[in-house]
Amino acid sequence: MTEPLRVLVADDQTLVRTGFRLILRADGIDVVAEAANGAEAVESVRRTRPDVVLMDVRMPEMDGLEATRRILTGAPDGPRVIILTTFDLDRYVYAALSAGASGFLLKDVTPEQLTAAVRTVRTGDALLAPAITRRLVERFTQPGSDTAALHRDLAALTPRELEVLGLLARGLSNTELAAHLHLAETTVKTHVARILAKLQLRDRVQAVIVAYETGLVSAGRHEVARRSAEQR
Repeated sequence: MTEPLRVLVADDQTLVRTGFRLILRADGIDVVAEAANGAEAVESVRRTRPDVVLMDVRMPEMDGLEATRRILTGAPDGPRVIILTTFDLDRYVYAALSAGASGFLLKDVTPEQLTAAVRTVRTGDALLAPAITRRLVERFTQPGSDTAALHRDLAALTPRELEVLGLLARGLSNTELAAHLHLAETTVKTHVARILAKLQLRDRVQAVIVAYETGLVSAGRHEVARRSAEQR
């Protein structure tokens, strides 16, 4: 991608916004707007159309969770959202990931990690390793919740895709999936892409969440539930 990467920084602390702006601009990333609360973030996204939003999860007036929902609901081509938090196992973070955020960063992130994260999600990749997402999901998931219903069921997936999704939820990378299933890595990538398309998910982070919330895998256990062709 040759166009400059455009970022919006939403945080209620001026020093945080200033520090992130300086770090990003020093690396050639354009900070197109800043917001001090969720309502400002939603309005600024509509006005400036950034590629990536750095969203503080806890802000006055409107928190980052509600702002993320409003930004991403019904907007498949909307920006990628990275949640900023001080806690790596935070119910708000989990809810934001369920709402479509592409990952989260702790606020003590290094400048190198910050710029790398922004560039990673801009390309369409999820920021979090599936294993980290799994830790959040295992702590906060509620199988059969309303959130899961929004993602429909898994009936559209083939038995092989169900198997890939279950293994993905265990934290396996594409390389590990390929080795486990004795498939080419390109074939695994195709399966993952089809899973995301069929379930209308933005990235692998949401796929892991859906696998747990629909009961394909169970919190505390890593075995794939036996949901194969006979259930379809």
